[in-house]
Amino acid sequence: MQYAAAAKTDVGRKRQGNEDSFCLAPELGLFVVADGMGGHAAGEVASHLAVETMHEWMAKYLAGDPVAVVGPEDPGCSAEANFLLSSIRLANRLIFDAAKERRDYQGMGTTVVAVLAVGERLTFAHVGDSRIYRVRGGAIEQVSRDHSFVQQQVDKGIITPEEAQESQYRHMITRALGLKESVEIDVAEQPAQVGDILLLCSDGLSDLLEDDEILAILQERAGDMEQACQSLVERANFKGGDDNVTVMLVRADAGEGPRPRRGRPPQAAPRGAGSSRRGLLGWLSRIFRG
Repeated sequence: MQYAAAAKTDVGRKRQGNEDSFCLAPELGLFVVADGMGGHAAGEVASHLAVETMHEWMAKYLAGDPVAVVGPEDPGCSAEANFLLSSIRLANRLIFDAAKERRDYQGMGTTVVAVLAVGERLTFAHVGDSRIYRVRGGAIEQVSRDHSFVQQQVDKGIITPEEAQESQYRHMITRALGLKESVEIDVAEQPAQVGDILLLCSDGLSDLLEDDEILAILQERAGDMEQACQSLVERANFKGGDDNVTVMLVRADAGEGPRPRRGRPPQAAPRGAGSSRRGLLGWLSRIFRG
């Protein structure tokens, strides 16, 4: 199995800055979207730290470098899935520690959705209300489950999914990276099928577009993932552009993908407003400079 991918991020129509970040690393089979929160650009810092940390840690692991596992291993998960969890836990701790060091970063955090593709096995991991969708056989399915107050209400039967979409509390999330020393991460491993399309997105997209609307755009632009990403962003902005919007598409194709390289891994390369190609140490130095 090999994977083709594309991504697009946009500030939207009502925000001054973009606090979303993403990491598109098909050579590692790693795909990540993060939606930061916090004042004074702290959300941007948190989301960048998340994708930088995950990329660098996974690159080292897949390259065969000696790296430590952060937190307990899940015996029900593969080694690769456990290390993806480890990279998210490390990102959580770095964001949490950075927020303690600087007053203007206090309370910062970020959601994260991640897919790790190893052969025909996909690992899905997420924290917060950014989402992962899968399109298979002409149908769209939400693979992730929102960690939010309104989702809890839906689960208890207090409100309907339609009421949740209109609730004034729909942006109140119950989990995020960086808010506590440890974080609970939802993880699942599933086989991929040729033709599967995965959509990773921030809530700037999912808040404004219904599932059927997303599916129609993906079907219309099935042959061009770059254009499909652009069309999804444009549609979100057409419907108000209330928030930053980031979309990433990953398609499973027949054939054998590249194997992880051995030797020195590349620097992390998350993408998002204001991002540049710099390593984790560069971001840490920026955070702690003052």
